[in-house]
Amino acid sequence: MSTSSEVPPVTGPAGSRFAVVGNPENRRVSLFADAVRAAGLPGPRVVAWRDVLRAGGADFAPDEIVRVDSPGENLEVDRLLRGATDPTRVEGSARWYARFTAALRTLRGGVRLDDPDDLAVLFDKRACHGVLDAAGVPVPASPTSGPGGAPVRGWDDVRALMREHRMPRLFVKPAHGSSASGVLAVEAGGGRIRATTSVELAPGGALHNSLRVRRYDSERDIATIVDALAPDGLHLERWVPKASQQGRAADLRVVVVAGRATHAVVRTSRTPLTNLHLGGSRGDLATARHAVGAAGGRWTDVLEVCERAASCFPRTLCVGVDLLPAIGWRRAFVGEVNAFGDLLPRLTGLPGSGAEGLDTYAAQVTAALRVPAATGPLHPYRTGTSHA
Repeated sequence: MSTSSEVPPVTGPAGSRFAVVGNPENRRVSLFADAVRAAGLPGPRVVAWRDVLRAGGADFAPDEIVRVDSPGENLEVDRLLRGATDPTRVEGSARWYARFTAALRTLRGGVRLDDPDDLAVLFDKRACHGVLDAAGVPVPASPTSGPGGAPVRGWDDVRALMREHRMPRLFVKPAHGSSASGVLAVEAGGGRIRATTSVELAPGGALHNSLRVRRYDSERDIATIVDALAPDGLHLERWVPKASQQGRAADLRVVVVAGRATHAVVRTSRTPLTNLHLGGSRGDLATARHAVGAAGGRWTDVLEVCERAASCFPRTLCVGVDLLPAIGWRRAFVGEVNAFGDLLPRLTGLPGSGAEGLDTYAAQVTAALRVPAATGPLHPYRTGTSHA
């Protein structure tokens, strides 16, 4: 399979140069830098998040094309953003969000590929869900989304909203979380309740991220977890029973670059959490496409839902859309839109996407070189795009 290192040089405007704000040691930065060099350009100037946070910002030349990358997976940066000394702790996402969004506004100059206002919405699940719903993008029902969303102060509020909205199965998500951190898949019925999550409840009530998905059958334990997470903000969504592939729950991560769905991967799991780092595995995309067609649907319509979701954030070049196909593959809902959802190493573009032979980073470099002086939307939504 081709990678960005095998892509022919891209012809961009004279003097094109990139900068990336990220953690220099992170593979996200390395993969993006590889894609820039493969396009025949000098490697990007790397501005470390720790330096941005310590110095109170960073400046970029007017002609620098600036990519903002994830501040994750760096202990010092995590401490500066969350104020936590233990990187496994789940709590602190509200402080992280406030400091991260403030830091975005200290980046000055350059041609930006990521808009601070877009990112502020993308990292608030309640706000993001509300924006998608208002735009007519199919999303799971939620009592907490948008400006009129119900507050969740703890487990008692979750229980009350479950009854009021007839949601015996739902996902409880930290409003500012990522990578399924703190997410609980809750099922109630027959006088019993169960939560599936990667949260490890330590003695004394501390919450830790774990790479092992576990189940809690004690309502007292579930309440302890939810009550500890509630001060950071919680978002509730109706549980959409997912389609399956080879007996495993399946969903899709679809990367949208400059308004077009360019890359897609099926994720499958034996648990409700399909994240690959939690034991999920890649499924077969051709099988998923066939299932959509067998159900009377069109694959182009599936991708168009993702493009509609991305169009809600027109000043951000690339997003990763989590698409939830319902049982039978006849309907699909957007679960989340991820600002940093492009880490899919060695995955090349979809046929007809314009990114054939390119990985997600090379596709972004190619797109960015086409709009280096953009002052308006980086990807105005287009209907009728062709996907083979």
